[in-house]
Amino acid sequence: MHILLIHQAFAGLDEAGGTRHIEMARALVERGHRVTVIASPVSYLTGQLRSQQMRWVERQDVEPGIVILRTYTYPAWHRSFVHRVVSFISFMFSSFWVGLGVRAVDVVWGTSPPIFQGWTAWLLARLKGAKFVFEVRDLWPAFAIAVGVLRNRLLIRLSLWLESFLYRHADGVVVNSPGFIEHVQERGAAQVHLIPNGASPEMFDPQGRGQAFRQAHDLGDRFVVLYAGAHGLSNDLGVVLQAAAQLMERTDIVFLLVGDGKEKKNLQAQAHTLGLKNVCFLPPVSKQQMAEVLAAADAGLAILKPLDLYRTTYPNKVFDYMAAGRAVLLVIDGVVRQVVEEAQAGLFVEPGNPAALAEAVQTLADDPRRARQMGLAGRRYVEQHLNRRDITDHFANYLESLVNKD
Repeated sequence: MHILLIHQAFAGLDEAGGTRHIEMARALVERGHRVTVIASPVSYLTGQLRSQQMRWVERQDVEPGIVILRTYTYPAWHRSFVHRVVSFISFMFSSFWVGLGVRAVDVVWGTSPPIFQGWTAWLLARLKGAKFVFEVRDLWPAFAIAVGVLRNRLLIRLSLWLESFLYRHADGVVVNSPGFIEHVQERGAAQVHLIPNGASPEMFDPQGRGQAFRQAHDLGDRFVVLYAGAHGLSNDLGVVLQAAAQLMERTDIVFLLVGDGKEKKNLQAQAHTLGLKNVCFLPPVSKQQMAEVLAAADAGLAILKPLDLYRTTYPNKVFDYMAAGRAVLLVIDGVVRQVVEEAQAGLFVEPGNPAALAEAVQTLADDPRRARQMGLAGRRYVEQHLNRRDITDHFANYLESLVNKD
């Protein structure tokens, strides 16, 4: 089976960003399939070009069975929402023209966000006589509307129409969170399949302490609270800075924010204004390097704005924290809270409440043994229920049954 994945934000293991798709591609290849990825040369996390210059298309033969075609994308990704939409649309068209040249495709796998590339995947699937699988990783445009970044009425109307069109015309809709199922069904999805986010436990050492990383960044023996990921409007990291301000007298606690995004400069300026000596900002690292970063942490922080829609999410970082054997500080309510509490893997904190976050951090810092037990419990839960290899086997079985159905 030859699978064509259209994914603007695709990241390899040697790049910063979510690696769900490269891990799944590798597992699919191990089952005897081929995967071709059409992706952007512009990092979704940093907005920077991955290579020295922009080409119409650059081919990367990553490993046997996996080919990445990085095609032209308007590069001013982080400049404004308008520039971001232009970037989405430029990739929508360039990925279509490049995709026309990919031969003998059995499945076209489109993933959202951004939702615009779903149109590319649908049209390529129809032209090639292939199955079209539409993967929903975020409820776009609903999230963008709720946060307030999508306000143009015409664009909202078009986005909602496209969302419903893709749900109704997909041969199968895949969601990465059980919280998304009702939303996509209400908007026309008939065949919905849950392929949840998870993690690869073998990538992490739960016994590691990351001493070299701690020494390199002057962390010493302090209790390290790690946030790893995007620094955007949705991530509500201002709450983290306010919590850090309340804990400035606790010299044994430090907040480590690793990643990039549109709000990072504003957050750094805010931390400087508040005089926060207990917050350290670091640039994004690749998934290969993230194992060392997580080993140096005592707890992993996952946070989103207190919006009802975010109760539906299954953030990747939560499962990476658990796989690494680190206690989770979960500032997100909803379906992912159910997982963390069932696994006894961390503490839930009311979203939007800096005082509650500061209290939870102190609770773990004052009882590192309990934090350690939570981390190991989370690791066991991922191994048993959310191991990415098992999840990908389930996905492969689904794709094979879809292709063979006729």
